[in-house]
Amino acid sequence: MIHSLFMINSAGDIFMEKHWKSVISRSVCDYFFEEQQKANSPEDVNPVISTPHHYLIHIYRENIYFVAVCTTEVPPLFVIEFLHRVVDTFTDYFGDGGETAIKDNYVIVYELLEEMLDNGFPLATESNILKELIKPPNILRTVVNTVTGSSNLSDTLPTGQLSNVPWRRAGVKYTNNEAYFDVIEEIDAIIDKQGSTVFADIQGVIDCCVKLSGMPDLTLSFMNPRILDDVSFHPCVRFKRWESERVLSFVPPDGNFRLISYHVGSQNMVAIPVYVKPNISFREGGGRFDVTVGPKQTMGKLVESVVITCAMPKVVLNMNLTPTQGTYTFDPVAKVLTWDVGKINPQKLPNLRGNISLQSGSPPPESNPAISVQFKIQQMAVSGLKVNRLDMYGESSPKKSFTFEKYKPFKGVKYLTKAGNFQVRT
Repeated sequence: MIHSLFMINSAGDIFMEKHWKSVISRSVCDYFFEEQQKANSPEDVNPVISTPHHYLIHIYRENIYFVAVCTTEVPPLFVIEFLHRVVDTFTDYFGDGGETAIKDNYVIVYELLEEMLDNGFPLATESNILKELIKPPNILRTVVNTVTGSSNLSDTLPTGQLSNVPWRRAGVKYTNNEAYFDVIEEIDAIIDKQGSTVFADIQGVIDCCVKLSGMPDLTLSFMNPRILDDVSFHPCVRFKRWESERVLSFVPPDGNFRLISYHVGSQNMVAIPVYVKPNISFREGGGRFDVTVGPKQTMGKLVESVVITCAMPKVVLNMNLTPTQGTYTFDPVAKVLTWDVGKINPQKLPNLRGNISLQSGSPPPESNPAISVQFKIQQMAVSGLKVNRLDMYGESSPKKSFTFEKYKPFKGVKYLTKAGNFQVRT
């Protein structure tokens, strides 16, 4: 399947490569560089590039291109998912999946890649299994390995590799049994000048941290599971039961993992929790900028980490603005205005207003710019998804059921809404 892997930084340098079969020359990346030069941004490079003798499949994360070389035709999404799993593993091990972290841990990176891919096919991709086999780096272990010449590689095979549940190690024991479920949603919406929603799309995930003894069997149910589309599951989920009952039944991995990712389409009613009132006008030689942002339908939840970005027309020379809250910056080269609002106080709505200076002799822009809003809301799922109950079958007891609204040791479910690209047409 995957023959070789090349890691290319933003400067176009191949700083690391790994081959599982025969060595493929770096010159194969010339096809990738040709596509890169045609793209307007790093994210716009075609993820699948066909060459006379190879297929190049890549992802772009942490300012690095992870380029996989395949000699035969393979499902592209299969390779892309594996590459994302590689970066997630690096982040879990080193706290960062960037170039510096990879260079500082060359040996461990090679050991991880050798275990994650066996002769070009994925083998061990679960973080808790890999940590049994390859110990995460720390200062003490690094010093000992340097003095003794040993490595982080374990001498024994992980117990999960020998069981029917390869994502969970055997013999797990905890003094305090805990399970945490975080529902994280990102909304992508376009709002017109009158405040009506032109387009709204939600991408969500459920991240878990499960620390339970033995081999627990969990069942998670929702009050409104029918709103979920394009659901992607962790391998531990029993897909047939989801198809028939819309219930998540699974034996969880030990520790942190992503249970599902899902999509809520625009056909469902999506209530945008933030509104923006823009008043932008241009005239000969200048203009006026006046923007107010406030909460809407947040059910008493605070809107936090609000950042407003506005790409101004090229004829804008400078902006002299006064914010009632937060700070703003204007890049005169990129013509981008950034207003870091912070937390919104419903009693005193943030406002940014002032004058716009245009280049002398230039006609005023014919159309107003779009405004992008980023925000976070704790303890709220904007899609309306609600978790109903959790049933746990374990070795210590035949069955335990918990309703999240009443049972607090499981910490309920933490909801987080964050908008990645909320655009307002002015």
